[in-house]
Amino acid sequence: MPVQTLSHQQLRQSAENLAKGFPALLAEAERVANIVAGGVHGRRRAGQGETFWQYRNYDSSDSATLIDWRRTARGDQVYVRDNEWEAANTVYFWRDGSSGMQWQSSNRLPSKHERASVITLALASLLMRAGERCAIIGETERPRAGRIGFERLSYRMSKSQGASEHLDAKIPAHAKMVIASDFLEDKDIWRQRISRLSGRPVSGVLLHIIDPAEESFPYKGRLEMTLPGLSKVAPFIVGRAERAQEEYQRKFLAHCEALENTAKRLGWTLIRHRTDRPATEALTALYLAMSGELA
Repeated sequence: MPVQTLSHQQLRQSAENLAKGFPALLAEAERVANIVAGGVHGRRRAGQGETFWQYRNYDSSDSATLIDWRRTARGDQVYVRDNEWEAANTVYFWRDGSSGMQWQSSNRLPSKHERASVITLALASLLMRAGERCAIIGETERPRAGRIGFERLSYRMSKSQGASEHLDAKIPAHAKMVIASDFLEDKDIWRQRISRLSGRPVSGVLLHIIDPAEESFPYKGRLEMTLPGLSKVAPFIVGRAERAQEEYQRKFLAHCEALENTAKRLGWTLIRHRTDRPATEALTALYLAMSGELA
């Protein structure tokens, strides 16, 4: 079923609408509320980094190379330029761009691609608003924070193809990641990908996006099944779909359990989200999980 991809403006607006009232949604989560009230991890302070923080008076313990001569020339005081401390941990996002993510079982539901894009971008909005630096893995731009950073990241998200090889891009050790996918590729493929990331070492959250029909297999009668994006492959015909339901559900559950076991063993958090459920449920779970990752 063809799906119209959200434009950059539509994606950004949907994500911001989802994130808009989020602090109130988390009011009962004391740990997260305290983080938000405290400025999120207290990261804004002087230290090593690239972003300007403040001017301060020169001290005899400061190196002469730290003096900002342009600012000093405007008065009688000698000033030092402090940059803002940057944490080593940065949040990288990857939203699966494979053809299967474009699927939706009903016109009343969003595609998996659309829901994954909106939720991950809403999370990025919350994190960047709190001072965290975020980036789309495999894209060229460095991690950014703040409003302008979010504008650039949302543009990158809307344009990103979400290619699987992007997961092999170089990112700093101990960075955090959010991977959003339907994870329908073979479980061994995903075990290898997550193992490679964990070996860097990198950890984070897997957001498992599920269309309700993928879980329940509600079909009856003769069913023609095709592989998304592979039109040259002959369709697979199921004569009595209702007879295959039990076996299908068993295999789908086993696949989900294998993915969850892989995540647990490698220290990742797995969050499942069905596209017929409110997006705020997944965003709440993601934000709580990332708050723990970044604490």
